[in-house]
Amino acid sequence: MSSPVPTSPIALSASSRSADSAHESGATAKRTLPVIALSTLVVGTMVGAGVYSLPADFAASTGVVGALIAWIVSGLGTLMLALVFQRLAVTRPDLDAGIFAYAKAGFGDYVGFFSAFGYWASAIAGNGTYVVLIGSTLGQVFPILGEGNTPASALLSTAILWAFHFLIVRGVRQAALINTVVTIAKIVPIVVFIVLVALVGVNWHTFSANLWVGAGDASSLGALFGQVRSSMLVAVFVFLGVEGASVYSRYARKRRDVGRATMLGFGSVLLILMLVTLVAYAALPVATLAGEHQPSMAGVLAAVVGPWGAVFVSIGLLVSVLGAFLAWTLMAAEVFFNAARAGDAPAIFARVNRAGVPSSALLLTTLAVQLLIVVSLFSSDAFQFCLMLCAALAVVPYVLTAGFALRESIVGRRSGQASGRSSIGPIAVAALALVYTLFLVYATGVTYLLISAIVYAPASLLFAAARRRSGRRIFRPWEAALAAFTVAAAIAGLIALAAGWISI
Repeated sequence: MSSPVPTSPIALSASSRSADSAHESGATAKRTLPVIALSTLVVGTMVGAGVYSLPADFAASTGVVGALIAWIVSGLGTLMLALVFQRLAVTRPDLDAGIFAYAKAGFGDYVGFFSAFGYWASAIAGNGTYVVLIGSTLGQVFPILGEGNTPASALLSTAILWAFHFLIVRGVRQAALINTVVTIAKIVPIVVFIVLVALVGVNWHTFSANLWVGAGDASSLGALFGQVRSSMLVAVFVFLGVEGASVYSRYARKRRDVGRATMLGFGSVLLILMLVTLVAYAALPVATLAGEHQPSMAGVLAAVVGPWGAVFVSIGLLVSVLGAFLAWTLMAAEVFFNAARAGDAPAIFARVNRAGVPSSALLLTTLAVQLLIVVSLFSSDAFQFCLMLCAALAVVPYVLTAGFALRESIVGRRSGQASGRSSIGPIAVAALALVYTLFLVYATGVTYLLISAIVYAPASLLFAAARRRSGRRIFRPWEAALAAFTVAAAIAGLIALAAGWISI
């Protein structure tokens, strides 16, 4: 087992897909939060900007039946993953850097850094979806911004990116008031959308016509399984951040409240996401939904109540995205900082400035997002590209976490830490989480697996540089094989892109 991984002085307080990885040595948090407060934190952690794009994203792949199946499968699978994180937080409190620490403890230093790098890159891609959404949303007022992938929108995204960078470098934190405003900005427009569309826009004939079809010619979408498979990564994207559900366990009044809050909060989020999707199917034909400008929730509400509906949703989205953009930037820098402090990434990224900010890791993060902004200019659908890449990159860290949890459960039972029925439950949950995450790898598809390999390949170079500098052995034989496989897949991906066999 590895020792606990040191964390940055930054105290993260995120509005979506966040984790509080700051740790105060020797300090004990006051256990003051009841179940409802914990559940609210879970909801605030999981609900991000992805929900605003659901109507068009799902309609582009499937109809009502396929969407329901995708939500049920992804909901149950993500619940298993949430329970895995919750259990690991209780049984392995010595591992305080989340996904990075679990992969490192379970499968060694290289796989640990591989997981951290993928999680970091996923955060980068997530920020890419945010900057594209900002441009796409404002593009409804300023056509020069288009769908968020025009030169003008790239300039706007660049300005926002570096403005946040310089604010964070100076030690800016998200205050509780900002978090409250951001959470309200996320939840209120979503609830208003569901209520208004349900009361005014529901057309049962439209809903029934949308049951079994996909966008365009239904036969071109293949069997229902194919439709569900193509919808899975969209569902996964909006669930990213489920690992944050167990973060607040040390504040719970009672330890068992954490599990209750996880169930209540997760169930609430799943209900919200499903309702957004279903009421949209009841309001507009699938072909119309699939062609909606992102954020598609704005277009649906505008069709139901008039132009003010689009403005209302767009304002809420912009406030939510700006707050979440800050949180994800902090998260990405924090993850890379943890890897550097553990000696698995170049030491330069472990540096902090006078304000306690990991400035080198932050600069690397900002430059990576900048590169993604440039790449998105060459994408036919920049938002979809960033969304799918974010989800695809996050899958590997989730697989490793589920694998580690399964191993821990089996080892715990064999060593006599648990017996009988009490030991079967954790094994079953971890096994289901592992099966689900492996299915997500399959659902990712060849295109995004190859593109993910291109992103993952530099991880081996950074890891090797850090190990060589510290005089430690770089790879064990099986780790060298994994590194070689990743580089080979990356080369194959570059060739496929250059030849036009795959596209972004």
